[in-house]
Amino acid sequence: MKRRTPAYGARAANRPLEPMTIERREPGPHDLAIDILYCGICHSDVHKVNDDWANTHFPVVPGHEIVGRVESRGPEATGFREGDLVGVGCIANSCRRCAQCRAGHEMFCEKGVTFTYGSLERDGKTWTDGGYSTNIVMDERYVLRIPEGLDPSCAAPLLCAGITTYSPMRQFGCKPGDRVAVLGLGGLGHMAVKLASSMGADVTVLSTSRGKEKDATRFGAKRFVATQETGSLAALQGNFDLVLDTVSAPHDLEKHIALLRSFGTLVLLGLPPNVTAAAPISPSSLVFGNKRLAGSNIGGILETQEMLDHCAKNGIVADVEVIRADQINEAYKRMEKGDVRYRFVIDCAKLGA
Repeated sequence: MKRRTPAYGARAANRPLEPMTIERREPGPHDLAIDILYCGICHSDVHKVNDDWANTHFPVVPGHEIVGRVESRGPEATGFREGDLVGVGCIANSCRRCAQCRAGHEMFCEKGVTFTYGSLERDGKTWTDGGYSTNIVMDERYVLRIPEGLDPSCAAPLLCAGITTYSPMRQFGCKPGDRVAVLGLGGLGHMAVKLASSMGADVTVLSTSRGKEKDATRFGAKRFVATQETGSLAALQGNFDLVLDTVSAPHDLEKHIALLRSFGTLVLLGLPPNVTAAAPISPSSLVFGNKRLAGSNIGGILETQEMLDHCAKNGIVADVEVIRADQINEAYKRMEKGDVRYRFVIDCAKLGA
């Protein structure tokens, strides 16, 4: 038997999102039925709805920054209780047996990860629907505990934007005294500044204009550089241990590699719509200085829980604008213009009203 669930989704590429009814499975032995309170809007949601990556299965119900409360649980689900505040991120399932899953990197499951939306379930037939809805059913192994003290609406973006920026800092050893540059101050960038600062790093924000300078300081940045001002980057060459590049559009990587110290790392976090577009890079820009150009995806379940606990300990949440479901399409338009500070979050508790 299926649960009929109010949701918002898109029926075709570049079409407005609209109300629809989807079906959720009844909770199995290890499942949790979760009443969704809030769901953040990630820029990847916009890319999926627009079919920018040419892999969207329609209709699609986006949303992988989910916070809600456990409504019921299967008989063998023992890790959570009814009423617990929980989170659901990008990962809904994986094989659990391959080397990547055993290492806590479920997003790289060798048998194919199941994402929270727009992805095939393990049966190879059923497509997943995301958090732009009133409830969701998840295997408890892929559910996160939201620590006490975190505002639920502001915690929702941590499930993607938070882990996407936290993971590379852990991977490349961000530590007190490191010089870290954050390229772009948007949904990802503002989380990167907060997290790097909480780890004791000396943070510089690189942005196209000075309109967000006060915000950067409030988030913990020591310096703000407007990159379109003549000569602004010249004085920064060879300055940073780590550059976190959050830009989701094709851009010149060479000039940002030049900002690295020897043995420094430029990490790409943004994914342009045309993923095949390649920016030419001279090998010498990496070889002379033993510099690294890397990419970073999200993080596994254990690392995501670690990130949430770190945020609770350090009082870190996203800056959000909470919206109604009928404002989603306007929010998408504003996101494409960069008109959001710094994450839209849908009030899903009112979605079915």
